[in-house]
Amino acid sequence: MTCPYARFVEPEDETTSPPTTATSKLTINGSVNNDALAEILSLTGYGTSSSAKPELKRLPSSDELVTYGNYLQLNLLLNSQVLLSAQNDQNKNPVHDEHLFMIIHQTFELWFKQIIWEIDSLRDIFGDDSIDESYMFVSINRLQRCVQIWRLLCDQIIILETMTPLDFMEFRSYLSPASGFQSLQFRLIENKLGLTEKSRVLYNQSSYKNAFPSAHEQKELTNSLEEATLLMVIERWLERTPGLEDTSFNFWERYKRSVVQYIDYLQSNAEDEPNPTAREAALDDVKKTADTFRSFIDEKFHQQLLARSERRMSHKALQGALMIMLYREQPRFQVCYYSSRSLSGVFF
Repeated sequence: MTCPYARFVEPEDETTSPPTTATSKLTINGSVNNDALAEILSLTGYGTSSSAKPELKRLPSSDELVTYGNYLQLNLLLNSQVLLSAQNDQNKNPVHDEHLFMIIHQTFELWFKQIIWEIDSLRDIFGDDSIDESYMFVSINRLQRCVQIWRLLCDQIIILETMTPLDFMEFRSYLSPASGFQSLQFRLIENKLGLTEKSRVLYNQSSYKNAFPSAHEQKELTNSLEEATLLMVIERWLERTPGLEDTSFNFWERYKRSVVQYIDYLQSNAEDEPNPTAREAALDDVKKTADTFRSFIDEKFHQQLLARSERRMSHKALQGALMIMLYREQPRFQVCYYSSRSLSGVFF
């Protein structure tokens, strides 16, 4: 990778003073310093001994010059707040807080677009049968980015709450029958994450799909349902956790033995409690703990929880997640552990 502060200085007369090497007349922050740049370029493989010349980007010509405004298309972005209260008022006077309401929701949709962008990239990473370890740090970064965006979106509600219900009622009638339930991108995020149909809350006592009548919207929804969800590819990734199939180690049998020993320890301590009331409470806690561990160990019980949508992943994926969590200090599982933690922030 070349130094971002390095650029070529064009010779005043190319016929009389052509560059002699790849580092000829290079600058750092505008000052000629060939020795320093030669050292930098040598680290990137573009030293004086190299015949390759670094491809440093040049500024476009004046008629193609990129500016802050045209790059961000601010002319379109900042003129997309068309207030219905102004359009429908005889004097064309807008309701002041409608501007805030629109900005907040447009911002939501922009961030939804970014979340979809990140989710799609994560599905590509985890969807491969074999994942390059170098991608794991990328996945952690993008998962944490999604989490931070969700937090930011929640914080935006605080800004919206500066508008009182009476302020909202000044322009609410203009918006009927529009509703936030009609956000296509929000539904796409739900589908891409893995929300199931039976886990949804009905919209006007009917399927959420009925809120999107256009053929384009229906196609977007269908595609999101037919593709592998992030939950699916994560499940397959956890099922491939290194060590689960290692019969010489047999993680699952070791885990079950450890659970039995732990429950026996709790049971013994509870039975030794001299106070009858405290003993009864302790024994009840032991039973609850044992039931929780049973839901992990007993595959049939796990399947029942899956059927009731109380669990979302296969029993083998659960084993993989447990192995990663319990052996998170081992080098081979450290990155996987931080990935799984970031995933929990996205799903929960």
